[in-house]
Amino acid sequence: MKKLILLALLCLGFTLGYGQSKMACCAKPSATKQFAMLASNKAFVMSHKLPRKFHFQSSIGQNVTYKTPDGKEATGYLLKAKKATNNYLLVIHEWWGLNDWVKKEAEKLYTDVDNVNVLALDLYDGKIAATRQEAGQFMQAVKEDRAQAIIKGAIAYAGPKAHIATIGWCFGGGWSLQTALMAGKQTVACVMYYGMPEKDLTRLKTLNSDVLGNFANKDAFINPKIVAQFAADMKSAGKKLELHQYNADHGFANPSNPIYDTQATKEAYAFTLTYLKARLR
Repeated sequence: MKKLILLALLCLGFTLGYGQSKMACCAKPSATKQFAMLASNKAFVMSHKLPRKFHFQSSIGQNVTYKTPDGKEATGYLLKAKKATNNYLLVIHEWWGLNDWVKKEAEKLYTDVDNVNVLALDLYDGKIAATRQEAGQFMQAVKEDRAQAIIKGAIAYAGPKAHIATIGWCFGGGWSLQTALMAGKQTVACVMYYGMPEKDLTRLKTLNSDVLGNFANKDAFINPKIVAQFAADMKSAGKKLELHQYNADHGFANPSNPIYDTQATKEAYAFTLTYLKARLR
């Protein structure tokens, strides 16, 4: 009898273990991983036109280094407010990396929003892509735990009293939302430009702010169907989404992108500026 009970317990343990293993294998990848996986899609890679040469030299921005909770360091690009303020805007780059266009955009936001410290994060740890292939490789190589450590380090750098807003494009659009989630009660605003939305309602319910989303209707990957689902999910989570969609393509707001759309960029930036100013007073 004891042998039969032991055998039954062993079988039950095997069954549970197998079931858990199967569930783990079948678990959906995170939103950021789903976006990174697109780098394996040739059509996605080729849809990103090679950027035109773009050079920017700031007289007020500076490179900074800060500690990360994984025992390492991260680098960023800082524009410090003229007067002391707890307002921080965390900027997250496209799949090309923290290049001159992102630095220029960070300075433009710094000037136009006013009364804010702007810190552009570097989730690639110093790497900047010159080709589509490199961009895809760098994006796929980002480890979630390292990216989260870089973000947590930036939040700690801003300080426990900081009012944190986030903004990002493409790869950075998705990470802008993730950063807003990670900043918890310190989050006051989140702007996404054509980034992969979070699909976990449980996580969306923890958002401390509303979200402004600028999306492109011609985007074949972060397409209108995905955007519509995001809007529905935000509503289900009891969160507000200020949604703006443009008859443009993925990457429309980058002037170094051959598909740059002047009108869509102008409209999206106006909405973005109004949104950020209202939340970073």
